[in-house]
Amino acid sequence: MRRFSFAFFKGYSKKILPGFRFSLITTLLWTGFLIVFPLSTLLIKPWQDGCETMISALHDERMFAAVWFSFSCAILAAICNIPFGLMLAWALVRTQLPGYRIADALIDLPLALPTAVTGITLATLYSTTQGWLGIPLSQLGITASYGRLGVILALMFVGLPFVVRSVEPVLRTLPRDLEEAAMLLGANPYQTFTRIILAPLLPALITGFGLSFARGMGEYGSVIFIAGNQPFKSEIAPLLIVIRLQEFDYTGATAIALILLATSLLTLFLVGVIRRRLSLWSEFV
Repeated sequence: MRRFSFAFFKGYSKKILPGFRFSLITTLLWTGFLIVFPLSTLLIKPWQDGCETMISALHDERMFAAVWFSFSCAILAAICNIPFGLMLAWALVRTQLPGYRIADALIDLPLALPTAVTGITLATLYSTTQGWLGIPLSQLGITASYGRLGVILALMFVGLPFVVRSVEPVLRTLPRDLEEAAMLLGANPYQTFTRIILAPLLPALITGFGLSFARGMGEYGSVIFIAGNQPFKSEIAPLLIVIRLQEFDYTGATAIALILLATSLLTLFLVGVIRRRLSLWSEFV
C-alpha cells in the first residue's frame, strides 16, 4: 500500500508539478540553512555555559525592564496601526484620489528606507528645539522625542505597511454587491460596515497586527535615535543586546535574544490561531 501510494504521488508530481524534486530540495535547504539552523543555534548556545549562568542572566532586572519597554511600545504601536492601516487601505482601494499611485508607493517606503535614516529623520522632526512637529507639541506640553511616545511613533512608521498590505488585497476581492444588497434590505451604515466589510477583514487585520508587533519588538535603527536610552526608563531590548555584546556578556545577550525570539514566535502562533477562528466566524456572520 505504501509503495503504491508513493508511486502514485511520484507519478502525480511529475505530471502536475514539473520540477517538484528540485523545488522541494531547494525549499528544504533554504529553510534549514537560513532559518532552522540559526534559530537552533540561538536556542542551544545560551545553555552551553551551564544552567546557572543562564538562570542568573534571566534574573537581570534591567533586561526585564528593557524587554517590557519594547513589548509595551510595540503592542501599542501595532494597535494604533490597525485603524490607520484600514483607512489607508480603504482610500487606496475604494477611492481614486489624485496622486493615489504616489501614495501607494510611499506606503512601502518604510520597508525600503534604511532604518538609521528613519531614526534620524524622526528624531529631527520631533526635536523640541528644531523639530517642525516637536516645537508645537512641546508648547502643548507634549514631548515626543527621547521617550515612550517617540518610540511608539517610530514603530508605527515602520509597522504601518504590514497592516496596509495585509488588508488591501482582501478589500479588493470583497464584492460591492453585498454592500448594496445589505442597504436594500434595510441595513444601516454601521451594520453594513461591521457585518459585510469588517468581518471578512478581521483575519487580515490580525495578520497585519502580528507582523507589525513582531517587527516592532526587534526594531533597532529607527528607534535608537529617538528613544531616550535610559536604563529602566526608555531603554529598548535590542540596544541592551548590543551593550551586553560590547561588555563581552554573550550569555546575557543571547538570553535577551532568546526572549525576543520566543515572544515573536508566540505572537505569530497566536495570530495564526486567531486568524483561523476569525475566518470560520466570518463565514457564519
